[in-house]
Amino acid sequence: MKYATRLLLSILFFSILSFSVIIYWVNKAIDHYSFVTIEKQLMEKADMCELSFREILTRYDKTANQPEASQVAKDVLQVLKASGREVRIYDSNQKLLGLAENGTPVYNGFPKIFEENISKALKGNYSYTVTDQGLIYFAIPIQNKYYENAYVFEIVEDISYFYEIMDKIRSILIIGAVGFIILMTGSSVFIARRTTKPIKYLLGATEKFSRQQFDQISLNRKDELGILAEGLNQMGMKLNDYIQYQKQFVSNVSHELKTPLAAIRGFSQYLYEGEQEDEELKKVYSHLLNESDRLTKLIQELLILSKFDKAAPELQIDKEDVSQLTLQVLEDMKPKAEKKDVLIKWNLDREIYVNGNKTLITHAIANVVDNAIKYSNAGGQVAAETFISDNNAVIKISDQGIGIHQHEIELVQERFYRAGNSNFANGSGLGLSLCKEIVEKFNGKLMIESEIGVGTQVSIVLPLA
Repeated sequence: MKYATRLLLSILFFSILSFSVIIYWVNKAIDHYSFVTIEKQLMEKADMCELSFREILTRYDKTANQPEASQVAKDVLQVLKASGREVRIYDSNQKLLGLAENGTPVYNGFPKIFEENISKALKGNYSYTVTDQGLIYFAIPIQNKYYENAYVFEIVEDISYFYEIMDKIRSILIIGAVGFIILMTGSSVFIARRTTKPIKYLLGATEKFSRQQFDQISLNRKDELGILAEGLNQMGMKLNDYIQYQKQFVSNVSHELKTPLAAIRGFSQYLYEGEQEDEELKKVYSHLLNESDRLTKLIQELLILSKFDKAAPELQIDKEDVSQLTLQVLEDMKPKAEKKDVLIKWNLDREIYVNGNKTLITHAIANVVDNAIKYSNAGGQVAAETFISDNNAVIKISDQGIGIHQHEIELVQERFYRAGNSNFANGSGLGLSLCKEIVEKFNGKLMIESEIGVGTQVSIVLPLA
């Protein structure tokens, strides 16, 4: 997953999580404090009703005759019948003594009674029950002159409006949350793109550095990214100077060695052909001749690299058929393969064209085929095929040779590096590195797959013309 995507998802995740927590607790707080307000209002109303109820009881206490509970309830209802949607009076045995609905006394009514609610009130505490229909049954105890809880006064109110308000508040919060998420998504996309744009630019610059393209990095910033860009610029300049110095050194040495080495090889050839008596001495001359040939090939490859480094921008680019070039290389390599008892097989698609330099592409293919033959065992085979894949031309060379260790696959593509198990064959360590540089010069890539004891598969991938 890309950094910009991870950054965007992280911002959205924590924003949504934070907003969800805030909405949850805001909703809880509104619910709690709103209900506390309703409860407080009912308690104040209940206290006023209790005073009126006790005034009636006090009036009866001044008379000689003790009134019946039903009469007390009747008198109380006349005074407090409009105190709530419903008003109820119970005795200490939880018996309903009186009932009024919407300010009108009701006789012989059978309302729903919450006995637990009345029982708690008779213990001397406020008590209430809320039904699913949004009705609250608020009960308070009424004491007689002996401070006994002789009656229960219950007010029934409709608080469904409270739940309607809460539903509207929740709807507003949800709409706000959706708007917030949309806003945060847009903001996050903007922030992610703005944040990752210079990072992508620096990443592209480092990729160019890996291809030895040391372009100037221009990032007008004074923060950490600006410092990093300046550091990469300095590093690129030093790397470029070092590489150019190294290439110039190799080029100079190669040119200087070419002439004396030609002389050494000529004298070695003369001594080898002229020695007819001493076989041991002739073997020494033969070894000297072989080493001269190996050094000559090494210098030739170094000179090719030197010319390639200097003149690559001025190379002649033509439309070339890679299948035809591969076939030509295979035909040329056939005698060498037969000499080592290695069979060459091929399956080449026709007319696969790329834009490139014929000489260099041929040299890259030849290097890969030469390695496949060189590191194959007697009796093995080398297979070559060309085909089109994902709008690219692919030249695949496979062998049944000694293979390459996984940790050395990247290393063998560097100049002068030779795999640890390749000492039995002559080589300079420049073949694959030269092949890689040629392929990358034409916007292609070199792909290597290998397994020790099984073989190696090298693919040259070039964009189609």
